[in-house]
Amino acid sequence: MNKQTIPASSLIKNAAGDSVAAALSLAIHEHRLAPGTKLGEDEIGEIFGVSRTVVRAALQSLAHIQLVEIQRNRGAFVAQPSLTEAREVFEARELLEPRTARTAAARARPEDIELLKRHIADEHAALAAADHGRALRLSGSFHIEIARIADQATIAGFIEALIARSSLIIALYWRRESALCESFAHHALVEAIAAGNGQRAEELMRSHLVDLHTALDLKDRTAPARSLRDALRP
Repeated sequence: MNKQTIPASSLIKNAAGDSVAAALSLAIHEHRLAPGTKLGEDEIGEIFGVSRTVVRAALQSLAHIQLVEIQRNRGAFVAQPSLTEAREVFEARELLEPRTARTAAARARPEDIELLKRHIADEHAALAAADHGRALRLSGSFHIEIARIADQATIAGFIEALIARSSLIIALYWRRESALCESFAHHALVEAIAAGNGQRAEELMRSHLVDLHTALDLKDRTAPARSLRDALRP
């Protein structure tokens, strides 16, 4: 049977689309692109030096993971979660992540603990530099790593999607910036996981997520606008 070869031009387009999607995703998670921001295909294409076809593919991939909303006859926008969704996302995290932390405590290896500690160190560095968007992204990655350590691929996929939505929700409804700085919760979690104390890890994760949830001001509001070019500037 002859193997079907993929044209080089298609591979290049896919790579370019993935690169644009990754840059947009990073800007969204680091809050350089606010919820509700219009993502014009022509402007993005000009910024990255790619065609509208490539941009369209990147936006479609982000829409698939609900970071972007594509509205008929209006174009693409950074997703803007509703108040109801904000509550549901954090309630879902409070159900899933504590049990995942318990499982992680039973399965963590020394190298896993070191990786979690590096995440915390990077998060501290971002906070010290007042780069709260990057600190938030690193915090989300910390939670995703715990799900990975638990070795529950399906649940980890759910948690990763919930954390992506959480970033947008926090961009809209955050009211207590100090909660972002309460990284002692992550330290305590790592200590419990390293000690293999599943019950303690579960309790700490639940308390941490409840605290994040209560730091939200769940009232209607619009995130501040920002130039697309400025937001995507390297």
